[in-house]
Amino acid sequence: MITISSDVIRGYNDTIILCLLLDGPSYGYEISKKIKSLSGEKYIIKETTLYSAFNRMEKNGYVASFQNEDILGGKRRTYYRITDKGRQYYREKCEEWMLTKEVVERFIKRD
Repeated sequence: MITISSDVIRGYNDTIILCLLLDGPSYGYEISKKIKSLSGEKYIIKETTLYSAFNRMEKNGYVASFQNEDILGGKRRTYYRITDKGRQYYREKCEEWMLTKEVVERFIKRD
């Protein structure tokens, strides 16, 4: 099975994560599982990549973090929620993606 290299998708990790946070707050491991599942296991985000993205997006004001105790295990987890600034950034990145896809597809030759 062909998988997506991290180099190809790097510029859209934030978009992917923000999309998932549109549904509500979540934490790293759950986001990672959703990415793997929704991509049909064609993209598996590395933990370091995921947390670097969370840190960068929090610094830029796109997400906010908060601590919450896991009801089942009782351990504290860091959850992330999308901010209004993050929603705007997400919309901009979606528009950028549509343009990028349009341009790149002009250079893809199918047999």
